[in-house]
Amino acid sequence: MDKFSVRIRLIIGVLVVGMNTVFAQKPAPPNIVVFLVDDMGWQDTSVPFWKQATELNRRYRTPNMERLAKEGLKFTNAYAMPVCTPTRTSLLSGVNAAHSRITHWTSPNKNKNTDVADTTLNSVDWNINGLSPVAGIEHTFHATPLPTVLSQHGYYTIHTGKAHFGSAGTPGSDPKNLGFQVNIAGSEIGHPASYLGEKNYDNPVNGKPGRNAVPGLEAYHGTDTFLSEALTREALKAIDVPIRKKQPFFLYFGHYAVHTPIMADKRFVEKYLKAGLDSTEAKYASLVEGMDKSLGDLLNFLDERKITDNTVVIFMSDNGGLSTTPLRGGKEHTHNLPLRAGKGSVYEGGIREPMLVRWPGVVKPGGVTENYLIVEDFFPTILEIAGVQKPTLVQQIDGQSFLPLLKNPAVRANSRALVWHHPNRWIPAEGPMLHWASAVRQGDWKLVYDHRTAALELYNLKDDIGELKNRAIQQPDKVKQLALLLTKQLKDWNAQMPTFKKTGKPVAWPDEIIQ
Repeated sequence: MDKFSVRIRLIIGVLVVGMNTVFAQKPAPPNIVVFLVDDMGWQDTSVPFWKQATELNRRYRTPNMERLAKEGLKFTNAYAMPVCTPTRTSLLSGVNAAHSRITHWTSPNKNKNTDVADTTLNSVDWNINGLSPVAGIEHTFHATPLPTVLSQHGYYTIHTGKAHFGSAGTPGSDPKNLGFQVNIAGSEIGHPASYLGEKNYDNPVNGKPGRNAVPGLEAYHGTDTFLSEALTREALKAIDVPIRKKQPFFLYFGHYAVHTPIMADKRFVEKYLKAGLDSTEAKYASLVEGMDKSLGDLLNFLDERKITDNTVVIFMSDNGGLSTTPLRGGKEHTHNLPLRAGKGSVYEGGIREPMLVRWPGVVKPGGVTENYLIVEDFFPTILEIAGVQKPTLVQQIDGQSFLPLLKNPAVRANSRALVWHHPNRWIPAEGPMLHWASAVRQGDWKLVYDHRTAALELYNLKDDIGELKNRAIQQPDKVKQLALLLTKQLKDWNAQMPTFKKTGKPVAWPDEIIQ
């Protein structure tokens, strides 16, 4: 072989080695966990999400949330929608509920409107069947779901627990149709019939399975395994598959806890009874602690498998705690003070949620940010974390990535407007802002619009987190600015406004009230 050929081979060899080194150094895509709790209020934890710990924080025992806060970033202004399905479908689609027209919770029964009949307003024609990955399904919003995109980009996608993305008989009711390769116990139901393995996670009627029986957990039927524990065990089994394959995974862990029925997790309830809580409050606190144990088991599992450093864990709740006393939260199993109202409301108690994010090497431990975000932001953020650029989607995304905030929580960004639109009646109980309302937040200011009374309320959340001081009269210019902003966004999204029963006329747009 001549000298020239030898040199060429040496050069090629060096290039190959160099390229292999570059490829070898390319970091593996991170695993991503969304740990979503059902109906957990902002205060239902020993982690304070306000400027100070409260008596409610001292009531609960959530050491694994404390660990996650210590090791990650705490968000004190994280928002969801007022009720569950709109939050869950916004997370999977990146689209605001007003835009998708999934503004209320979907029924297990196809084509059933879950609005409670109202004496003043007619229901709007919202997408009562929820989210659909297939076009042309009546009363659904067609979108390319987040797990579908992640699956197309090499992720092993797992759904565990509550789904509630769409009604039975539609594609969206089955998580596997939404891009999840594995589905554990997810269906069209919005809450469990029972948390007890002894009851088969069911409450039979006349010997027949109840409407809200939890599916797919037959291995635990007849045992004393609490539902939160059964889901955790199955989730850990599921993620062990991609771990062994060295494949990145996306785990969407939607706990049924802490939704009703309020049932005691006997592993934890006794301590709360001994602390003096009444029976219902003690049962609820045990549900919270059982959920927290699940979080701890997951974190420990990541440690054992030595994948903690390359796994993003996002903790969130889907709406505020179930406190239906309109103003201040009442004598119920959950309390949202100092926030106003609770689930079903566009006041802070219905939409402000506990949120934590851990990502070793990217998120600095022990951080706190007051910057606000909203649940549709999860979609673009998770895709950016996964390295997915310019995905092919059928929907227009409303969310904005908060990845820059994870890297630098000190960044101040408060010019963006967040919008909530709930043109629905949630429950029979009366009360201001528990039904038929919209809201917008920009910076520290929040405007709330009551559809039935045409009232505009203005609050400064920086010094009035409880929304007790309506400043609309003192700040007419701010009211006008936010009313115009809210109206423009709702109209841009072609959002629906209800009509009055007596006249058939639609509820006025917010900016029409100030003219």
